[in-house]
Amino acid sequence: MKHTFTGHAQFTGGYAANGNLTTQNMDTKISIPVSMGGPEVGTNPDELLLGAATTCFIITLSVMFKRNNMSLEYLNVQSKAIVDVTDGVFTYESIHYDVTVDTKEPIDKRNLITRFVHKSEANCMITRALAGNVDVVIDHITINHIK
Repeated sequence: MKHTFTGHAQFTGGYAANGNLTTQNMDTKISIPVSMGGPEVGTNPDELLLGAATTCFIITLSVMFKRNNMSLEYLNVQSKAIVDVTDGVFTYESIHYDVTVDTKEPIDKRNLITRFVHKSEANCMITRALAGNVDVVIDHITINHIK
């Protein structure tokens, strides 16, 4: 089965201008961030890629818990992207995650949950699309066992 996703973008003016991006469930302004010399009116491709990777990862992880009939009370992912600019060339180098899992699973499931986190990162379709171009790193995992 194939799924089709559509989007439409428009941009008026040059480098310091802005535009709009519309998808099935999103309508947002776009521009270049201030840190790269733009007006920072709305989001930008760097944030959108970070958002796509983060949401793919968090949804993949939640599905893994569900498919294994395991408790998932709360899931939080703090993410950051590193973009290098050398000689005017922008390179999206890496994405980093700090993951917090709140679960009612017993403490002896800690290793399994950690494995789920790493497996979810590896199996996320966005991470797979980035493979070989952008490093995706899980920097820290916190597992809270709730009674």
